[in-house]
Amino acid sequence: MDTSPPLIGVTLDCEPPCPPQRGGYSRYPWYALRCNYMDAVTAAGGLPVGLPHDAAQAAALMVRLDGLIVTGGAFDISPDLYDGGDTHPSVTTKSARTTAELALVEAALRMGRPILGICGGEQLLAVALGGTLIQHIPDTITAPLPHEQPNPRHEAGHEVTIVPGTRLAHITRATRMAVNSAHHQAVATPGRAIVSAVAPDGVIEAVELPGHPFCIGVQWHPEYGISSGDRHLFDALIDASRHTE
Repeated sequence: MDTSPPLIGVTLDCEPPCPPQRGGYSRYPWYALRCNYMDAVTAAGGLPVGLPHDAAQAAALMVRLDGLIVTGGAFDISPDLYDGGDTHPSVTTKSARTTAELALVEAALRMGRPILGICGGEQLLAVALGGTLIQHIPDTITAPLPHEQPNPRHEAGHEVTIVPGTRLAHITRATRMAVNSAHHQAVATPGRAIVSAVAPDGVIEAVELPGHPFCIGVQWHPEYGISSGDRHLFDALIDASRHTE
């Protein structure tokens, strides 16, 4: 029996050049990721590895990986990818990152690799499964919650209701969870996925793909470990990744 930790690919953000004297990390393009993404994988028993933005290598990477986490970031998915119409003025994109992440998700789906999408990663997962997005929540949802919460991200911003009978409900062992919130877009329709959590204002907060070994997207940031449900989510991802072939 192989007891080695499963290898979990974690997507990175990418930032443009910024000279150190102006407060930037490098005068050349650079990858970035908050430490707590990697820490959460390690704490759950996985071995995290950062993934470059290279769509051409996506399939080759997924062959070697046991699981995939698509992280969040301060950018949006182009509406061109889901026939979303004109681009809202608030939308900013990172096309190279999105192209690479989409290729990774598609490869992971074909190979049956476990996938966890976080925040923007949940939105990308929904789009990969044929879904659509709300480009700007305040323009679509009546009396929306402050999904860009004003308090720190390591604190809860609102609660979500978890749909009974879903895999998310089984994993988190909860019907409601307090979550953090940092987004202005959201899933509008889940495509081949199903909705597994919603906010009090009706915004979709989680989706999952029935029949897949593990394919869940959550709109919040479970890597902060605000609740036991967050930690259970990473535990379940690592457990599913131990059984990939």
